Amino acid sequence: MPQIEEAQPKYLQIAHYIRDQILRGDLRPGDEVPSERQLAADWKVSRPTAARSLEALSHQGLVEKRQGSGTYVRSLEVNRRARELYGRARQTGKIYAPGEYAVILSAGWLEAPDYVAESLGLVKDRRAVCRRRVTNDQEGPIALSASWFAPNVGRRAPRLTDPERIQEGTLLYVERMTGRQGGYAEDRMCARGATNEEATRLRLESGSAVLVVHHVVFDLQDQPLEFAEATYPPHRWAFEQGYPLA
Repeated sequence: MPQIEEAQPKYLQIAHYIRDQILRGDLRPGDEVPSERQLAADWKVSRPTAARSLEALSHQGLVEKRQGSGTYVRSLEVNRRARELYGRARQTGKIYAPGEYAVILSAGWLEAPDYVAESLGLVKDRRAVCRRRVTNDQEGPIALSASWFAPNVGRRAPRLTDPERIQEGTLLYVERMTGRQGGYAEDRMCARGATNEEATRLRLESGSAVLVVHHVVFDLQDQPLEFAEATYPPHRWAFEQGYPLA
């Protein structure tokens, strides 16, 4: 069992250790995670600290508590496209696969809409850096997307306001410039009719169905690092999830 370090709150160190087990597949959907009592004994912490670590995992959508039974790993509902992009960038230094490319539509400081400000924790200073792009391959548009970053990130990562492509991807560039590392992400998905701009950019008929994903990346301190909104045409996405029947 790893030793508690002073650099991070104890509950977060425990939560991150279990999170890594889940993301590696050591703990699979339906598996029971250690109880508060077991965590307190294994990590030599108080029961409230152990309970807080399980609450953090629940907030991240990784576990669920079943009344009178225990805490179990949830089936992960993930934006597989985002996970593949980040994984490729970390392995190869390039975010897109051969044949894929992005056209940057705009990059600069904008007043963040309410839902972006709330996701990034912006209160007084609502100005944020926004990069908008269309991602394409040989078959046409894959997605229309926008990445938003808080002012403290924008000031430390000046290329975010440059309309040139960032080969390694915005997240890896931000990690390198700020020293903050992405730890986990949360996605919210919905389907709706395309706006006029979306239909034009994605080469769709007006009112076509699109998938909209709100993707928030959190750092290792559980602070929001990036908010991304991606719109996918109907032939470019599918929702997949595995779950136990028992």
